[in-house]
Parts: sequence; structure tokens; C-alpha cells
Amino acid sequence: MFAKILIANRGEIACRVIDTCARMGVATVAVYSDADAGARHVAMADEAVWIGGPRPADSYLRGDAIIAAALSRGAEAIHPGYGFLSENPDFAAAVGAAGLVFIGPSADAIRAMGLKDAAKTLMERAGVPIVPGYHGASQHPEHLAGAADAIGYPVLIKAVAGGGGKGMRRVACPADFPQALDSARREALHAFGNDVVLIEKYVEQPRHIEVQVFGDGMRAVHLFERDCSLQRRHQKVIEEAPAPGMTAAMRAAMGQAAVRAAQAIGYAGAGTVEFIVDGRDGLRPDRFWFMEMNTRLQVEHPVTEAITGIDLVEWQVRVAAGEPLPCAQKDLRITGHAVEARLYAEDVAKGFLPATGRLDHLRFPDGVRVETGVRAGDAISPWYDPMIAKIIAQGPTRALALRKLSRALAGTQVAGSVTNLAFLRRLCEHAGFVAGEVDTGLIARDLSGLVALPEPCARVRVVAVMAALGLTGPLGPVAGFTLWAPLRRTVRLAYAGEPFEAVAEVMTDGTTGVTLGDRVHRVARRDGIWRVDDASVAADCVVIGSVVTVFWGDGFAFDVLDPLAVDTAQGGGGDRIEAPMPGLVRAVMVSVGDLVATGDRLAVLEAMKMEHALIAGRDGVVAEVRVQPGAQVAAGAVLIVLADVVGGADG
Repeated sequence: MFAKILIANRGEIACRVIDTCARMGVATVAVYSDADAGARHVAMADEAVWIGGPRPADSYLRGDAIIAAALSRGAEAIHPGYGFLSENPDFAAAVGAAGLVFIGPSADAIRAMGLKDAAKTLMERAGVPIVPGYHGASQHPEHLAGAADAIGYPVLIKAVAGGGGKGMRRVACPADFPQALDSARREALHAFGNDVVLIEKYVEQPRHIEVQVFGDGMRAVHLFERDCSLQRRHQKVIEEAPAPGMTAAMRAAMGQAAVRAAQAIGYAGAGTVEFIVDGRDGLRPDRFWFMEMNTRLQVEHPVTEAITGIDLVEWQVRVAAGEPLPCAQKDLRITGHAVEARLYAEDVAKGFLPATGRLDHLRFPDGVRVETGVRAGDAISPWYDPMIAKIIAQGPTRALALRKLSRALAGTQVAGSVTNLAFLRRLCEHAGFVAGEVDTGLIARDLSGLVALPEPCARVRVVAVMAALGLTGPLGPVAGFTLWAPLRRTVRLAYAGEPFEAVAEVMTDGTTGVTLGDRVHRVARRDGIWRVDDASVAADCVVIGSVVTVFWGDGFAFDVLDPLAVDTAQGGGGDRIEAPMPGLVRAVMVSVGDLVATGDRLAVLEAMKMEHALIAGRDGVVAEVRVQPGAQVAAGAVLIVLADVVGGADG
């Protein structure tokens, strides 16, 4: 067994690996960038080494610096986590060449599954079912269009080096194919440096079901399946194990196919074989096809651990240290059901725009598994994925596990950044999802209802008013008021940009009357519980600066308005194109003097692994361009200024 390993990653996965290593008595070395000097994974590890600047290319993607750090601290092995260098065969080979052990598959195995077209050819030879499609060498547009015609529309164009939905386009008819092909190729070239694509039949009601496999280089087993169908823009949101509606015949067929895939490449370590499933007529053994194999641990691995009772990270470490597989297939069992939700710092109402901010308040409930790389007081960095935590609930049945997850999300408290918390709660309670009627299109079909901002009721607003006035303790007849001040106070708040006014008056009986609109609400607080109009309100309040957040099922953030503040946002007319978040200016499409129309793309900002187009809000002429491609900008920075076209109006 290793005495010390280095973890070539950050965030919650680094913390996750450190937890298991500590239990096994293995010392750990963390690596960190400038942005992560005070991060949770750095504090948890036994040692930590600085490896560069905040950009991943300057730190977590520097294989040479990571290997040097491992050697300098006497580590014997490197655990790559997921993301960054975890599926980089050159890094895996370099680790071995340096005399260290890569805790994962061989470089050859990673290469074999690295390109989707080559992987599908390999899987077809191994007897693993693949989606009907074209995976050939010719990339001529007419040849690809002909292949699409032969497969039959709708089809899916996919970048062979792709991931996360980049370089992927659904095409409904032949007329749309040329433009979709050009768009997919451009995006793939930018994201992966490779514009080669393949064409596949598009499954109309698809489910994404993946099988966890584990090998020791000679043998392999599967640890059953996970359903990851609940997706937004090809990104997983909620995952569960086992898959709803799974039959014994289907599970056996998928498990055997996944094991054949792993054995075909002599796989060692944890991996995931992903399948696309046609769910129109239930789960049938002849309706699933290989999509890709992820040659690493997956974000959603905790649900597999929950239903099998196995620590996959411990298995990774033991097998990498030369031990055989800990058990045989016949020894593995499923117990209960588990569901995982990914909590992100993102603005759901603005199209799931990644968000930054300081996590001034962060609290998770008891009774569920929480994996996180942050603590209260930490900042959400613009440099990395904005995940706050994974919340995993387990129960004897799927219904109970979902109910437990919903309660856990209701008890999770985050203040200082917008999150997708309310969105996750709505998903957990979605009638179709609860019934097990899941497919990858569920979120898109019901998006408007799922993303709607929760509306605070009068009781929540009253509690917010009390918190804004500092009246959160036991109330006496003059609580919260200074000597000689009137016993009535007015406060202006805003929720989701909509202002409202309230008047609070402390009564002689220790209650407070809060007037909202034409109604007066009686409020008292005793033993830590609010009572509003004689009803209990078990809400918590957090006041940070001029923002009051009330946690009662959902988190409701109210801005306390300064009555003397002047609204400087009026009259802008869309002249100033600002960065909606900190990020890297990837491209600028205009120059001074260019005429632009409403909706034109002016620039592209990259933040948190995603690209965001900045659009002209009106017709005009470019008066100023204040940035160049490659510049790092802060949130709110003015990038481009528009002006009226001279002589463009009658007069």
C-alpha cells in the first residue's frame, strides 16, 4: 500500500479522495493555484504545493509541475480525480515514466476510448451494441450528408473528441444539415482543437443510463447502473441509482456489455460505460447502444457507492497498489436507492449563467451525504466549475430517497451567491420525474415552470422586514428602536427587482405589527420560532450587507433599498455592453465605426468552462472597444460602447 499520494485536482473531488486516504492511513499532498491558496482541499491535505496561476493552463493542467510536486514531497502515486488531466494519456504515461503510479487506467486504455469514432469501432468488434451511424474517415460535407440520408433523420452530429455537449447538433431535415455541420465543426475546433465529427441516429425519447465498471487489468466487474437522464444542455443535473424501471434482463445485458467493453482494453481502475437507451416502450435489452466510456471516476459515483456499500476511491487506491479486484461479480448487491443533486452557483433565471460571489453563509442539513470543496466564507472563483456541492440522499425505495433529497434541499442554506437550489427542488417534485418517466428532454419540455423564481408569500416578506430592521430577537415594547425615535419605522425592500414598502410598529404586548399593502400582520418571535398571524414560520434569516435572505423551504433574497440612493441604471439605452461575470474575453467581433443591429454578436466571454455571447441590445454604431481578445475582465466591466448612427434619424 502507498504511504503517500498526490491529488492532481481541486474542489470536492480532491476533498473526497483525501477523506478516503485519511481513513486508509495514506498521507496526501494537495496542489493548488493562486486562486485556491486558502481552499478547503488545501487545508484538509497533509501537505500542499503551489503549482501556478489561477488559469487551469497555468496550474492544474501543468502535468510537469504536478509530477515535480509529487517527486519533491516523496509521493508514490498520483490520483487525477476527474476533469483536468484525468483522461490525458500523455500525462498518465509521464507519471509512469517518472517512476510514479497513476491511479487510473493505462495510457493505452485512455487513448483507446479518447476518440468517439475509434472507440465505437473497437466496441463493435467487442460485441458491444453501438448506435447506427457513420464513424468513417471521410469528412467531406457531401459524404457526411449522404451518410445522414442513409441513417435517416433526425440525426446527431457529434465531435469525435467532444464532451459536455460541445460540437454536438441535432438535425431534423436535410436542408438544415450544412449549417449544423459548419457550426458543430467550428465549436469542436475551438473547444478541442479537432473538428472531426461522426453522424449518429438521433433517438427520439432517449435515456442516458451508464454502468459503473471496475477492472484490475485482467478481470472486470460492473457495479450496476446509474440513470443520468435528467440533463440540461447535455449536462447532468440529478443522477440516481438504480435506474427507474430497470428489469433484470436489461440490467444483465447492459452489465455484460459494459464488462466486455472494459475487458476489451485491459481496463484497470474505475470507469463508466455510457449508453443511450430508447425509452419509448420501457427498458428492453435490444434498445440500448454504446455512447462512450469515461476512463475515470465520475462526478456521480456516490450514488453507486450508496447502493453497493463500496468505497470506489479505496478500490482505486488498492488496485493501483497492485492488489486484485476486492470481490467478484456474484458478491455485489443493490440495496435501496440513491439520488444525487448538483448544487451550482448559477443564475437560473438568466439562462443558468454561472455566478461568482462569496459564500457568506453555507449550511447543509444532517441525514444526507454532502460532498463539497467549499466552506462558509469561501469565494466562488470565475476560473473553475461553479459547483458548490453534491447532495446525496439514500432510502429503501426510490420514492423515499427522492422525498429525503427534497427535504435536504429545502434545508440547505446558501447566501452570498445565486444558486440553482430552487430549480433542483422543483425537479425533485416534478410529477413525471417522481413517477419515473425520465428522459433527456424532460427539463427542456417543462423549463419555464422549473426555472420560475419562487414567489415569497406574505409571511416570508414579513420575516424579511423584521430582519431588515434588526428585530430578530425576543421583542420588547421598544425593541430595535433608539431612544427618542418613533415607534414606527418604514423600510423599502425589493425581491427580484420589484420594490415594496412596509411599516413596522412595535406593540406594547411584545408583538410587532407589519403593514404590507392594506393588511397588518402580527409578528412575534419566541424560542427561535417566528409566529406570523398566529402561524408558526420555522424560517432562518441571514443579513449580509444590504441583502436579507430568508430560508423557508426556498431561499428568498431581498435587497434593502436606500431611500436616498439614486437609480443610475435608468436611461442607459443599451449603450454599454458589460461583462455579466468575471471572465476571459475570447473574441471581439466588432471594431470602432462598425454598424450593428439588435441581436448582433459583439463579443464572446469565457467563464467557468462556458462561452457566453454578448449581444447588441439596439441598433447603433460602435463608438468604443475597450478590450482585446485574451483580456481578463471583472464583472460589470464595460467592454463595448454603442452610439447613435449620425444622420440616422429624421429631424
